[in-house]
Amino acid sequence: MKVLDQTRCIGCHACTTACKSENSVPLGVTRTYVKSVEVGIFPQVRRSFQVTRCNQCGDAPCVAACPTKAMYQREDGIVDVDKSICIGCKACMAACPYDAIFVNPEDHSAEKCNLCAHRLDIGLEPACVSVCPTGAILVGDLADPASPVARIVQREAVTVRRPEKHTRPGVFYKGAHHATLDPLAARRPDGDLYAWATQGGDGAQQVASGHPGAASSSAAALLSYDIPHRAPWGWRVSLYTWTKGIASGGFLVPVLLAIAGQLGWGDATVRFVAPLLALGFLAVTGTLLIWDLKHPTRFYLIFTRHQWRSWLVRGSFVIAAYGGVVTLYLLASAVGLTTAREGLAWAAVPLGVGTACYTAFLFAQAKARDLWQSPMLLPHLAVQAAYAGTASVLPFAVWLSPHRGIVAVEAVLAVTASAHLVFVAAETALAHPTAHAHLAAHEMVQGRFARAFWAGIVLVGASVAAPWIGVAAAPVALLGLLAYEHAYVQAGQSVPLA
Repeated sequence: MKVLDQTRCIGCHACTTACKSENSVPLGVTRTYVKSVEVGIFPQVRRSFQVTRCNQCGDAPCVAACPTKAMYQREDGIVDVDKSICIGCKACMAACPYDAIFVNPEDHSAEKCNLCAHRLDIGLEPACVSVCPTGAILVGDLADPASPVARIVQREAVTVRRPEKHTRPGVFYKGAHHATLDPLAARRPDGDLYAWATQGGDGAQQVASGHPGAASSSAAALLSYDIPHRAPWGWRVSLYTWTKGIASGGFLVPVLLAIAGQLGWGDATVRFVAPLLALGFLAVTGTLLIWDLKHPTRFYLIFTRHQWRSWLVRGSFVIAAYGGVVTLYLLASAVGLTTAREGLAWAAVPLGVGTACYTAFLFAQAKARDLWQSPMLLPHLAVQAAYAGTASVLPFAVWLSPHRGIVAVEAVLAVTASAHLVFVAAETALAHPTAHAHLAAHEMVQGRFARAFWAGIVLVGASVAAPWIGVAAAPVALLGLLAYEHAYVQAGQSVPLA
């Protein structure tokens, strides 16, 4: 494990350059860097440093989230990456509470500090340790009482970053100031101007460092140097949550209305529209997920080298099973096997619910994203799927179904729109348990994603009038949900982690 003695660190960045040279790290990304914060008020000001890198967690969330076992833990505890089987899904990046993982722009695979494992294996120290001029970086075996690392950890005051995440970090900080360890403790510089550099760009996935308002440190603290950070998942993931909702709800709503007797099993909406909507939007969902991979041609590894703890894997199998049952349902409809079709409908219902809701567990594995840890997310996703599915079915029901069925679909749309708004109100108005969740909610409601959020709320609110405005509510509802989904997914990734 590693001890970073910040009482000795002089901020020379020798560790950063040595790491880049030893591991051929391209420009624009870093395995390790030195963050600096100005603490105090002029003329009583001092600069505090924090060496930032992978924390080599004992319970590494990146390992649990990786769908192909590309991110793995060695027998000696080092967390490393097998780039040959990395699919570039960025689930590890979303899971890491320390923003220590990046995608290498040259080989498009996940990368991070691995303690220079190739050097340790032949008895050498990591490159950063060998070049540090003040001996501020120490590596050793925590289980060996004679190790300098063990002596410091067991006898002196040390701390770790974000202990509330329960990852059992293997990197310990001695003498580090709170303003450097907590990513929200130091204020963001005005105009995003930092020492020696700017944060670079106003892209939609750019995550500015530091707290945008009143910092949480008890002392005045101003972030003076940091590297650029980006959210791992962009608009394709936002769109995937929407298309997946239609794929599940577009089948479930007509089938459940048929079970309730509001639509007939012989109704064309139930027989053909529902399965075709599901299969069509499942295809779009799969296309988006593969498109978002940095190694899209390796997507098959999710099924052939799967790591079952990953909810990306579990969700893929649920979606595949759901698609298979819906395909059989469509075939049964085409050849007139009514009894078989009804049996398949019952089998598809739990799979459809799983397709709609597994994303709650996928997002919960993203331990870095506190906004997504809400226990309300799972039922909210079920409501969103019913809402999106009803809106997508409504135009077809108006064309193909009897009046009673149309009235039922419009009523379900109004009810699910109202339920969605109740969930949104609860998620935004209730107190958030952490500063990260609070800041993410602020970014969604009042910050950079507020325009999409409020557009979504207005449009969803208008769709509550579905029983009165009829089929006009369908596009309004779908656009409103899409805008909200984008605001929610991107705001959850907008808070700095390092």
